[in-house]
Amino acid sequence: AMPGVVIAFKNYNMFTGIWDSPWVGMEFFKRVAQSDPFWRSVRNTLVLNILGLVVGFPLPIILALFLNEIMHTGFKKTVQTIIYLPHFISTVVMVGIMLILLSPSNGIYGNLARVLGVQNPVNIMGEASAFQHVYVWSDVWQHAGWDSIIYIAALAAVDPSLYEAATVDGASKIQRLWHIDVPFLIPTAVILLIMRAGNVMNLGFEKVYLMQNPLNTSISEVISTYVYKIGMISNQYSLSAAVNLFNTVINFVLLLLVNGFSKKLGDTSLW
Repeated sequence: AMPGVVIAFKNYNMFTGIWDSPWVGMEFFKRVAQSDPFWRSVRNTLVLNILGLVVGFPLPIILALFLNEIMHTGFKKTVQTIIYLPHFISTVVMVGIMLILLSPSNGIYGNLARVLGVQNPVNIMGEASAFQHVYVWSDVWQHAGWDSIIYIAALAAVDPSLYEAATVDGASKIQRLWHIDVPFLIPTAVILLIMRAGNVMNLGFEKVYLMQNPLNTSISEVISTYVYKIGMISNQYSLSAAVNLFNTVINFVLLLLVNGFSKKLGDTSLW
């Protein structure tokens, strides 16, 4: 890993190797700081991650609370199987399904639009303004059920006598949920939130790259695709290494800040 870090401080040439390439210090970091495409990719990455956090973080908790209230074992297992299955769909297949469903010519979306009287439906996958919504909501659909497993496990540790005592005291289902279930989930949720904060500058390369096209690049260009293009396509290895190192440092700093903030507010933290 360390030789890869050194590349960011050298004008790397694959023919001379890492150690024989000339040392340039912070030159590539200065170029990164002055690059408009880089800052655009940072903005897009942050927007997608924040939207995913706002929408995708609470839903697994809500799903876990809902499943915990289902008493019928058969129905509960059926629901769990249905919501877990999308997680096992590969990224390539997932994007392929989206392209087929949202096709304006022969997809379900296009056919439904024509049935409703819209003869020339908008190409959603080609709309830059629609990219964020399609990415975030498809991600939630695919992973929310799977992410709820850890919360379901946390709820399984709740002492049943707490529910019995609350029922005897006249607490409603909503009150039991709010005063018993939610407090049990908070420590788990905080730990997962801290870990997610350490990845706020990261975004899965495969899905974004597969969804990307010339019509939505202004919104879909994120740090991972930017690094790929300048490194593997443009052969600017030192510049891509500098971007990646910058990204890693920012993630580490954010992890430290969020962990420290959580430790200050309560007793839950990673260390």
